Amino acid sequence: QVQLQESGPNLVKPSQTLTLTCTVSGDSITSNINFAWNWIRQRPGKGLEWMGGIAYDGTTYYNPSLKSRTSISRDTAKNQFSLKLSSVTPEDTAVYYCARESLGVGMTDWGKGTLVTVSS
Repeated sequence: QVQLQESGPNLVKPSQTLTLTCTVSGDSITSNINFAWNWIRQRPGKGLEWMGGIAYDGTTYYNPSLKSRTSISRDTAKNQFSLKLSSVTPEDTAVYYCARESLGVGMTDWGKGTLVTVSS
């Protein structure tokens, strides 16, 4: 059973970079061509917003609306993948989720989510 756990600061100041890490257990982020690893967020009063992901081979892909500020990377030794969102504003306040995507199916496994507030 795969498990995903988000970690990182809960409060970030405007203009700073938000950094979150997803630790995966029960599966390897490098071993299966059929899975990809994603970041999704939900801002207050809004729907889910896909931010980007990283494939088993390290290929990254991003939501075009966030691409200029988003970077996703991985640490294969720790079986983790990370999100960096730069130049944050209060509009980036959201619950951030990491999720495993089954290609052709969708997001099948989710972390519990972590609330990040952008405020001075």
